Amino acid sequence: MPNGQFAARKLLKDRKHQVMLKKPLKRRKFKLKSKYDPVGTNPRASGLVLQKYAVEQKQPHSGQIKCVKVQLIKNGKIVGAYVPHDNAINFIDEHDEVTIEGLGGSQRGQMGCIPGLKYKVVEVNGARLKLVANGKKQKPKR
Repeated sequence: MPNGQFAARKLLKDRKHQVMLKKPLKRRKFKLKSKYDPVGTNPRASGLVLQKYAVEQKQPHSGQIKCVKVQLIKNGKIVGAYVPHDNAINFIDEHDEVTIEGLGGSQRGQMGCIPGLKYKVVEVNGARLKLVANGKKQKPKR
């Protein structure tokens, strides 16, 4: 058996090893996103609001970030979601149905000074949150 430095068998084995060292390729191979991400492989998920709360921003910023605790309909997992736009939290009540999507941080993580939140609210009761917050649309009743 040829075991030289440039033997084809050795090159293939080394290439396979190098590919598994790259995080995105490893996650795709072992399907880690579908196992550990509460939303799964979908870009969005809907859920029911359990609680409204505020969190402190990370240094060097100061202020309160408005958030909601959401229980996903598809698997019952509870996640925290950031509520964007000014005074948009006033249009979200408990037991409303909201749609959440990823916040946009790298490697399914947080973004900027928002601590520990990976999702943001996009819709409330089927209406776009931005339009409701700007007063262009009424929030539908459930």
